[in-house]
Amino acid sequence: MGVRGIRGAITVSEDTPDQIRGAAKELMEEILQRNGITNFDDVISAVFTTTQDLTAAFPAEAARALGMNFVPLLCAQEIPVPGSMARCLRILLHVNTELSPRDIEHVYLRDAQRLRPDLKSAQ
Repeated sequence: MGVRGIRGAITVSEDTPDQIRGAAKELMEEILQRNGITNFDDVISAVFTTTQDLTAAFPAEAARALGMNFVPLLCAQEIPVPGSMARCLRILLHVNTELSPRDIEHVYLRDAQRLRPDLKSAQ
């Protein structure tokens, strides 16, 4: 078993606590499900980032709501690159897994699919 990073991104339509928490939960659940992660003891840490137009809530609250009470979580803001995607939330999840890097399913939902159209899991 090795440590792997799993990425994901999702967009929201408004900067509200419900939208941010709901999108973070949806994305986290999809990452866990697609990669067969059922034991939170296999989750080493998670980094949540948002674009600078999302400030109404910490997206990591969604992980706590899922029961990740002992997983180190970090929230940060993305670098404001001109022309970058608006209202975007990203997750980088570090997990212990037997999946190879090629078998990891990175998850891009809603408008964030445009960030990585090359990945088969961008649905």
